[in-house]
Amino acid sequence: MELWIGLTIAGAFLQNLRSLLQKRLTGELSVNGAAYVRFVYAIPFAWIYVAYIWEGRVPDLNFAFLAFVIVGAIMQIIATSALVAAVSGSHFAVGTALSKTEAVQAALLGLIILGDALSGLALTGIALSLVGVFFLSGSIRTKDFLQGDASVWYGVLAGTAFALCSVCFRGASLALSIDADAGAQMHGLPTLGLAERAGFTLAVTLTLQTVLMGIYLSLREPKQMVKVVRSWPVAAWVGLIGSVSSICWFTAMTLENAAIVRALGQVELLFTLITSVFFLRERIRMREMVGMFLLVLGILLLI
Repeated sequence: MELWIGLTIAGAFLQNLRSLLQKRLTGELSVNGAAYVRFVYAIPFAWIYVAYIWEGRVPDLNFAFLAFVIVGAIMQIIATSALVAAVSGSHFAVGTALSKTEAVQAALLGLIILGDALSGLALTGIALSLVGVFFLSGSIRTKDFLQGDASVWYGVLAGTAFALCSVCFRGASLALSIDADAGAQMHGLPTLGLAERAGFTLAVTLTLQTVLMGIYLSLREPKQMVKVVRSWPVAAWVGLIGSVSSICWFTAMTLENAAIVRALGQVELLFTLITSVFFLRERIRMREMVGMFLLVLGILLLI
């Protein structure tokens, strides 16, 4: 198994686990407060990871890196809010499914922004996995797309924003370099590796997102800041698991095309379905079985 495949599957599994823990906080916190927990409590773990793997070296914060990080961080915040709005509307299934079009959109954006091309087999795998997602998301009718419900447009926005942030995070990792002066080269310091690129990109992104959302909450929902602090017993676990999940995602997207990574990451839906069947004792329907088959088939074509 290639490293990026294992990292993507691990990231998807941990992301599912983090989401389950975040649901425990929604009774105490608002949607934005729960989202903020995801960022602020992950920062310490991300920077500890960076300090461990960087070994005192100094990264070169070039313009391309900073631009990619800023756009990616903002797009991820927008994507999260748009997804909440999409699933809160009258067309839950449509909004959810359209948000999962991120892999297809990431393929196009990756080609335009980074020049990342995909093979015909990979494109086929992405298409099949997307059809599988539609089956797993619920009973979607053609007229749902034609009615112009707000959930539809929020779903599209979420998919686009998630796709763009994934491409930007890959671009930031690839743009990052080390300030290797002549003295460092003489002492034979190792070149900047994938783990360092991904880890530093994640830590800077989380810091920026924490600042931006912290300002927003302080101005619009000041009481949530106090509740975020009080929720630390559960929130700390959300931060730890979320940071490890993000490290897996960022490293995988540094290794491989963001569109392929996000398409494979849809295996998270299978984890969710398995959890509902084996732990919640819910029955699986024929539509969901077809969706699982198409999703798995698409993933097999990708790997």
